[in-house]
Order: sequence, then structure tokens, then C-alpha cells
Amino acid sequence: MMLDDVYKELKDRMNKAVETLESEYKRLRTGRASVSLVDGIRVDYYGTPTPLSQLTTLTIPDPRTIMIQPWDTSVVGDIEKAILKSELGLTPMNDGKAIRINIPPLTAERRRDLVKIVKKKAEESKVAVRNIRRDMNEKIKDLKKDKKVSEDEQFRAQDETQKITDDYVKKVDAVFSAKEKEILET
Repeated sequence: MMLDDVYKELKDRMNKAVETLESEYKRLRTGRASVSLVDGIRVDYYGTPTPLSQLTTLTIPDPRTIMIQPWDTSVVGDIEKAILKSELGLTPMNDGKAIRINIPPLTAERRRDLVKIVKKKAEESKVAVRNIRRDMNEKIKDLKKDKKVSEDEQFRAQDETQKITDDYVKKVDAVFSAKEKEILET
């Protein structure tokens, strides 16, 4: 393993940390309807927990409504139960053929709570990025110990690792700022 491999692994793992943060943020309810809110919901379909998106057509007819139209109308009740059990705090309205979920506007208190949650998740991502940096610095030290790189190359590689880490911490901050702005919009 040489330094280019270390940099590649570093960037790949840090990218995954940022992508994980983004996907977690998509599941957080802001005041706006989004299909990603119901992404994690699984419906008991003939004894098999099946993702909601595999049983239905999900649409957003207006900014505060999610429309769920199952291909098999016999599962409408099961979908409704799964939404109620999901702890998303959403109330489905069932008309027998489809389910409509109205997303209520957020209260000021709920917005503050969401910002705290979002900030905590961003901090967790920064810790993950820093742990990845630590792992890579260990690999660089091992390369030095195995005499595959010189001491100067080791220090240059650790500086480069720090620069890459700083870039990814900035990316996490940018993702956090965008989500915070979205939550605080009225």
C-alpha cells in the first residue's frame, strides 16, 4: 500500500461519512413534504416486511402533502398501520384507495429541537471524519516503519491528510448549514 492508496481510501471513507449525514438529514421532518420522510417505512406485505416504495407510487401533490397510492389496494390498511408505528409523528388519512399525509407546519420549539438534532448529527460526522484521519495517519506511520516511505514523505503525507480532513469538515459544515436553513425557514 502506497500513499496514493492511503489518500484514495481516506477520500472514499470521508465521502461515505458525508453521504451518511446527508441521508440521515433527508429523513428528518422539516415543514415541507418529502418522499424521503417515508423511505424507512416497511409494510407487512403477505408476511414480508417490504419497503413502502416497492408497494406504492409516492407523490408530492403540494408542498405540505405526501400522497401514497398502493398498486394493490388490499394493503392500504397495512400501510396506514406501518406509518402510525413509524414514530414519525405523521397522521395518515385513508380513503380506501390511497393514503394522504399532511405535513403540519413546525412550531418554533420543534424547529429549535430539530436544529439541535441536526447539529448533533453533524458533530458525529466530524468525529467520524477525524477518526478516519487518525486511521490513515496510523497507516502512514506503518509505511514509514516498513521503510516504504521516508520521514519527509511521512510528514508531507500527514499534512496532506490534514488538508483533506479540513476539506471534509467544511463539507459537513456546509451540509449542516443548508439543513439548518431549511428547518428555520417558515
